[in-house]
Order: sequence, then structure tokens, then C-alpha cells
Amino acid sequence: MLTDALIYLAATVVCVPLAQRFKLGAVLGYLIAGAIIGPWGLRFVSDVEAIMHFSEFGVVLMLFVIGLELEPKRLFEMRKRVFGGGLVQLGLSGFALALAAFALGIGWKAALVVGLALALSSTAIAIATMDARNFLPTPTGQSSFAILLFQDIAAIPLLAVIPLMGAASAVATNEPGWLAAAKAFGAITAVVVIGLYLTRPLLRVIAGTNLREVFTAFALLLVIGIAQLMSIVGLSMGLGAFLAGVLLASSEYRHALETDIEPFKGLLLGLFFISVGMAIDFGLLVNQPGTVAMLLLGFLTLKLGTLWLAARMIGVTTRQRGLFAVLLSQGGEFAFVVFGAALSAGVLSAQWAALLTMTVALSMATTPLLLLLLDWWSARAECLNAKAGEADVIDEKEARVIIAGFGRFGQIVGRLLFANGIKAVVLDHDPDQIELLRKFGYKVFYGDAARLDLLHAAGAAEATLLVNAIDDVEDSLLLTDIVRENFPKLTMIARARNLTHYVELRSRGVDVVERETFEAALKAGRHTLEVLGFDRFRARDMANIFRRHNIGSMEALIPVFKDEASRLSAARTGRDELEAQIARDQERFEKEHSSKGWH
Repeated sequence: MLTDALIYLAATVVCVPLAQRFKLGAVLGYLIAGAIIGPWGLRFVSDVEAIMHFSEFGVVLMLFVIGLELEPKRLFEMRKRVFGGGLVQLGLSGFALALAAFALGIGWKAALVVGLALALSSTAIAIATMDARNFLPTPTGQSSFAILLFQDIAAIPLLAVIPLMGAASAVATNEPGWLAAAKAFGAITAVVVIGLYLTRPLLRVIAGTNLREVFTAFALLLVIGIAQLMSIVGLSMGLGAFLAGVLLASSEYRHALETDIEPFKGLLLGLFFISVGMAIDFGLLVNQPGTVAMLLLGFLTLKLGTLWLAARMIGVTTRQRGLFAVLLSQGGEFAFVVFGAALSAGVLSAQWAALLTMTVALSMATTPLLLLLLDWWSARAECLNAKAGEADVIDEKEARVIIAGFGRFGQIVGRLLFANGIKAVVLDHDPDQIELLRKFGYKVFYGDAARLDLLHAAGAAEATLLVNAIDDVEDSLLLTDIVRENFPKLTMIARARNLTHYVELRSRGVDVVERETFEAALKAGRHTLEVLGFDRFRARDMANIFRRHNIGSMEALIPVFKDEASRLSAARTGRDELEAQIARDQERFEKEHSSKGWH
């Protein structure tokens, strides 16, 4: 076991950073690692099925953590997305794929199973990708998650009906349907009772021991126990874990549970992707490359098309439909289980089961590549639109202020101006953001602020100042260069992401540069000093001293920033000066106030 663990960890440490370096994504890195160490690579691991069964628990943990972030009230609010959007997607994709399978000569029963199984998507890949892109909290991300949740629910009746469709159905079903339904209902009721009434008192007792490892052990025991209970009655382990997470979402122990589960979830999810990479039958790919390529291309074409259509029907914005379709385009983990059950029941032949399993595994590997292609195409389309002059026509000629970028930073500036009756031209290149803000009466215009013609249209030649609140550092500096060259009299106030960004902006002649987190962090430092017993006026003085020296140190870096040796020397000098100043100020303060008994 230790040898296998060493192999998996070594493959992960080597392949995943390389994949990330070449912008292929962590998921593809795990898949490549599995292919290299698996039966068709270096053959370090041979029992792929056993590893896959164990690693599927990573998906269970992931669904438990997601459930912890969804309170029952919020889940109830999502019911239309879950059942409405889920039915639309599963119906469209399942019907199209079933027709294609039937056209390939598969019997209608098998074609129906194949179509519905291929309509399911990989929860692990889709959510891991959305997490990496911070896409899950968005409306489209929530729609994607709702459909994935419905797919997990739909997989249960699909697996239950397969034995009834096969020739061996009389032998396969040894218990009446009502008994199986009663067991399922009893298991779900048990999960609800455990989540609502038993878990919190137990967590309170465990937390009272002040032993972190015992709390972690109980968290794992809870998830594993519920997953095993659901597995015994033939239900989805992931669905049970998700339900338990939802029931604990309003618990005071939610964050502690999430923190303790997170490391295990990440490692087991990575192991799951590695096992998928090992399961790819490259022998079948070598022997029947044309057949496999045709199946993969046909599957992706049909599923992407039906997903795009489903996205349109459920209200996904035009700009996000492509991303929505690519995120859910791959086959899912349940497809492996469904094809295995269909083979055992005599519904599906061994040849088709192998080909379809191969297709699903390869489709998982194509998702990161399709995302790269989509990113390239989106960037190219935006560039073409910019050249074609498809930005909004700006009609706010009286505005004295231009705000470039209306994200979390630009919004605060804009709202303060609007609240005081000051008009502003707001430029942003996110159509979804613009559509949302326009609903609240904001004058927001679509376009790339770094376009010279758009700046002229926005009135940059007559405006008093420009607020550069663009999030991307390179785009922010590009806008600064264009403004400095073409509108030298236009005052600029800029947002800096970090020290390097600050220095680059100041070296370009921007007089007012505000670091986005500096003042908030400094205020938190003041409160920290007060809690530790410092007088609030003393804490304010110390914060002001720190502010002056910090800004002075950064200003000193501007002339020497390109010279590493000089930059390091200036940084050390700044720290030494700050330390000496604080020491002198501390000594002066103690002398002045010792007679008053202040500490």
C-alpha cells in the first residue's frame, strides 16, 4: 500500500504542475499521470478497478462539502433550477444520444440506457473546473450545479430499471419493488434524523475534547457512515453525503467540518482522476482508432449541441452558453457504473460496453482542452468585436468622471459618486455585469476601456479625471499608457493590486494610487492593537506611522525598481527606518504618559 501511495503521489507531483504550467489544467494533469503509471503506460499499477472504487469516495466528500455551503432554504429556492433545468437537459441530451445509439444498430432498450447514461456529466470534473475559475457562485455556475445535482438523482432510477430490461431480470431482482422503495425511504429518513437531531449534540461533545484529530475522525466517520448506509440500500453515496451536508449547513460547526474534510477531498478527487486515466484502454484505441474517434466526436457534438440548446431554454446568457456546454460536455462517473450494470443484465454487449466506456474516459480528458479552445475563441471574438467597433454608443456627454472597470473596487467609487449627484461614464467589458447594473439604473457602457476610440467617445478629452479600476494588471497598465500618451492633462486615480503594480503605475506618472487591501488591513491592525490593550489614539498614531513609512519605502523603490540589488537595499533601509522610528516613538510615548498611568 505504501508503494502504491508513493507512486500516486510522485505521479501527481510531477504531472499536475507541468500541466498547470502549460495551462492544461489540473484535471488533465491527473488524467495524464494515470495514463503514464497505468496498465498501458509504465504498468506501475494493474488493479485499476479497485483504485477507482476507493477513489470515488473523493466525489462523495466533494458533494458533502458542497452541501455544507447550501442551507435548506437556499436549496428549496433552487428547486426550479434542479428539476426544471435538469429535466430539460437530461431529456434533450438523452433523447438525441439514444437516437444516435439506435442508428448505430444498438437495440432500443440498450440505446435508451446508453443515451441517458451519456447524458450524465462528471460532477467531479465540472465542479473542480468551476472552483478553479471561481465560476460556481455565478448564476450560470449555479444552473450548472443544479443540473449536476439532478443528474445524481436521476442516476438512481436509471440503475434500478436496468435489471428489469435485461434477459436475466427475473433472476436479478430477488426482492419486490415495494421493499426496495421502503429501504430507500428508510435510509433517506435516517440521514435526515441523523443530520437534524443527532449530529449537533455529538459534534458538541467531540468539540469539547479540544482534540482536533478526534473532530476530524468524527467528520470522516459521519460521511463514510452515511455513504455506506446509502450504498447498502442501492442509493447514490454522493447524494446521501450531499443531503447530510445540506442538513448541517446552518450548524455552527459547518466551517470546522469543511476545513477538516477539504484536504481528504482534494487528495481523493485527484486519485479519482488518476484512476480514470489508468482506465483508458489504449489497446482498444490502437486496434479501432477510427471507431473510437467517430464515437467520441459524435458524442461531443451531440452533447455540446443539446447542452447549448438547454442553456438557451433555461435562461443562461448568450455569452455563457458556450462555457455552460463545455463544462457539462463530458461523460460522467455514473456512466461507468451504468454500463457495467447493463453488461451484467445482458442489456449491452461486451464490445459496446468497452467502446462506450472508452468514449466516456476520453471525453473527460477533452474537457480541459475544450476549455482552452473556448478561451482562445472568446478572446479572438472580443478582439474582432473591438476592431469592428461594436462597443456601446456613449451618450453621457456631461459626465466629468470616467470609471474604467466596475467590479468590486470600481463599484464603491461609482456608488459614492452617484450618491452625491456626480455623473460618471462607466466602461466595462462584462455583458452580464452590465445587464445586471442597468437593471438598477446605472449608466454602464460595454467596451474595452483601453480602446482609444472608446475613450474619445467617453469624453476623455473633456473629462476631469479617470478612475482606473481595472482588475487585470496588464490591462490596467495598458490603459495608463494610452491615457498618458493621448490625454496628458487627464488626472488619473488608479487601483493597484500589489507592490509591483503600484510602482509601475507611479513610474508612469499616476499621482494617486490606492492599493486595494492596504487601508482595510491597516484598520484591522489598529483594531488588533486596541484589543491587545493599546489606547485607541496610540493605535491610530502607530498605524499612521506605519502608513507614512510604508508609502515612503515604496516611493523610494520607484527609481531603483528595475535594479534588483538596489531594490533589495532600499527595502532593507525602509524596514530599518521603520523599526527605528517605532522604537523612538514608543520611548517618547512612554515618557509622556508614564505620569498618567497609561500603558
